[in-house]
Amino acid sequence: MQDEEITGLSATELSDAIHDGRASCTDVMKAYLARIGRLNPSINAIISLRDTDALLAEAAARDADLAGGTSRGWMHGMPIAIKDLCEVKGIRCTYGSPLFADFAPDKDEVMVERIRAAGAIIIGKTNTPEQGFGSQSYNPVHGTTKNPYDLTKTAGGSSGGAAAALAAHLLPIADGSDMMGSLRNPAAFNNVVGFRPSYGRIPSSLKLELFMGQLSVMGPMGRTVRDAAALLSTQAGYDQRDPHSLATEDLTPDENRDFAGARIAWLGDLGGYLPFEPGVLELCRATLPVFERIGCKVDDVVPDFDMADVWQSWTTLRSWLAAAKMRDTYDDPAKRAKVKPEIIWEIEHGLDMTGREVHFASKRRSAWYQYLLMHFERYDYLILPSAQVFPFDATTHWPKEVGGRTMDTYHRWMEVVIGPSMAGLPVAAMPAGFGANGLPTGIQIIGRPRADKAVFELALAYEAATDWLDRRPRL
Repeated sequence: MQDEEITGLSATELSDAIHDGRASCTDVMKAYLARIGRLNPSINAIISLRDTDALLAEAAARDADLAGGTSRGWMHGMPIAIKDLCEVKGIRCTYGSPLFADFAPDKDEVMVERIRAAGAIIIGKTNTPEQGFGSQSYNPVHGTTKNPYDLTKTAGGSSGGAAAALAAHLLPIADGSDMMGSLRNPAAFNNVVGFRPSYGRIPSSLKLELFMGQLSVMGPMGRTVRDAAALLSTQAGYDQRDPHSLATEDLTPDENRDFAGARIAWLGDLGGYLPFEPGVLELCRATLPVFERIGCKVDDVVPDFDMADVWQSWTTLRSWLAAAKMRDTYDDPAKRAKVKPEIIWEIEHGLDMTGREVHFASKRRSAWYQYLLMHFERYDYLILPSAQVFPFDATTHWPKEVGGRTMDTYHRWMEVVIGPSMAGLPVAAMPAGFGANGLPTGIQIIGRPRADKAVFELALAYEAATDWLDRRPRL
């Protein structure tokens, strides 16, 4: 197979090609390294790329395994780069911060252990914002990741490097993580699939605090729904090192599921509560007939809940967690001077939080979860936009105004993603098409608690009824 044929395959197609002998692991590695060498300098999605000779030697070893009748798994010989917020043994993990510029972990995160066990070859890392704060992937260590659909625009974040690498076909598949839309916003900005799993679906083995931080999750990204589902099946499953990890179960979606009569609630702009850049909400709403064509019934629903209260509870919990995690850094003037202003704001916002404030925020979060359960008594899925703006200028740290409204914090412009995060629900971020500006946006398909497989199934049906994932950037 030619290089362009190899890099044009989806991850599951690539797995088939490797295992049936149409492409060797060495050919695959050479094809991807050549494409990275040609395109990555202008995109800056892949960072800390490992030595070429070492990578080719690993690929040759994978070929020898296959020649001897042994496959390590579906990812055998497949190149992958891990998000630079996740630790990989022996590969620099900077967290996008000068404070960790030379940090090389001596252990793999459990998710990385599983990806290695499935046969993947880890070639480096993908770029991210400084310590994951903000949905714009720039940092003082590696610079800014650009959007393959327009190299003057942002790729989003914090999984911006992963999403851009997928869109540009620099990787066949990628991992990410999501606290405040970090899988969903970049998926929308780069016309790829992002999946925020149920909380606990993917265990974490390297966290110092295991019980309180129940907002962030790791998850898969792919060029197709099948790819994302396959990677989640590798990442997921119980591990005793994480007390919240869910039992191992089959997450493979049924590609022939019938959606006749399925009920969907379109939440839109939450009854005018959320501002949008002109064109974004309209594109997202235009996806609703797709769901109707595959048999679903779609209703417009305005949440009868104080969404400002959800926001306040979110910011309380997020800032409290940030301050607790980074207090030592903040208290050291030399370290504090190397931290970007948005992180300092987050820490300072949380420094004086009282236990009573945190408990009240958790109670309101609980009320929001219970409110959504009432919706799921009537509806099978909820639909929201994944972003409130189109990809913006890569030199802009964050939008200060959206739809005529001033944004009062560095993350207010992506408030649309916090509802599912606060409830710990599974979400597929799917493309919604392109605006008149040629830039992509997307929607969130939100499922019942722990219904990850069912969310994948609707996402698969939606993918089959559209062609947006086939529209590659011109590079």
